[in-house]
Amino acid sequence: MKLEVDVIVTASTPAALAAKEATTQIPIVMSGSSYPVERGLVSNLARPGKNITGLTHNPGPGFHQKLIQLLKDAAPKASRVAVLWSPGEDGVLTEAQAAGPALGITLLDAGAREPAGVMVALDAAVRAGADALLVTPSPLNTSHRKTIVDFALAHRLPSIYGDTSFVRAGGLMSYWADWDEIRRRSATYVDKILKGAQAGDLPIEQPTKFELVINAKTAKAIGLVIPQSILLRADEVIQ
Repeated sequence: MKLEVDVIVTASTPAALAAKEATTQIPIVMSGSSYPVERGLVSNLARPGKNITGLTHNPGPGFHQKLIQLLKDAAPKASRVAVLWSPGEDGVLTEAQAAGPALGITLLDAGAREPAGVMVALDAAVRAGADALLVTPSPLNTSHRKTIVDFALAHRLPSIYGDTSFVRAGGLMSYWADWDEIRRRSATYVDKILKGAQAGDLPIEQPTKFELVINAKTAKAIGLVIPQSILLRADEVIQ
């Protein structure tokens, strides 16, 4: 049975890419995407053109320096941070590596290009001397949430994640765009399109609201004392 679809809403970059391949007519609203211009989803953020619009979860220039600074403040002894990233997120590694020297941090490439590569990348990072971990919020990483969190705990690696679900699963801390806010904002795009707006005329939004979540239980388990200054900044502290 063929469904008469008015709008397609995608919750990940792979889903957005698949939707783009499937149609050039039905409006597509991205409820969070990674590097939509670089990955060819749209021509630019201000005027995406064609049938795609919505929100990206890329925080913009300077964010990864803040991310690494947070990790360094929480774990001052960290000096070699492995970045666990997935295909299409090359920009995260590049930006992190550019920010590292000013903070006295060496960023290690722990790219995982397929499911079987996640453990391989983590093992290689530890062999290379990684003493902390930065995990991007890619679908691949999220699907291996427990594996990654358990690995970090087993190796006592202070870790920062791009999704609060990792922290609720036992990860140390997360700082990224507020995913619930991104999902809510995407609904306003659907509303505008259903009222007659053209998807390609609606500028793609970058996140403006961010969320810091810390797992105090995990900090204690890996022998880390989170400074009070960071705890006071947190939106949520899991005890």
